[in-house]
Amino acid sequence: MIEVSLKDGTIPHEVLGEYGAGRVLLKPAAPGTGIIAGKTVRAVVELAGVKNIRVKSLRSNNPTNVIKATFEGLKSLRTAEQVAKIRGISVEQVIKG
Repeated sequence: MIEVSLKDGTIPHEVLGEYGAGRVLLKPAAPGTGIIAGKTVRAVVELAGVKNIRVKSLRSNNPTNVIKATFEGLKSLRTAEQVAKIRGISVEQVIKG
């Protein structure tokens, strides 16, 4: 089990998940977009509770590598609060850039 950071039904930022030869690009989407992904990735992100996301599988179409790359991408997501805590700064400073 992993904890997935979500923001308004989507992921908080774009992320690239990598596992072996598989790469998966996960991008946040506007409300109402739905899940735009292949069937293997769709199952994973639906179970994670994501409602709106765009996903592109890169380099590999091996379902095992694609699923594991998706997990790696979802595990690497961070909210602004988590980033602020790690850096020791305020959330406003993280959002401003």
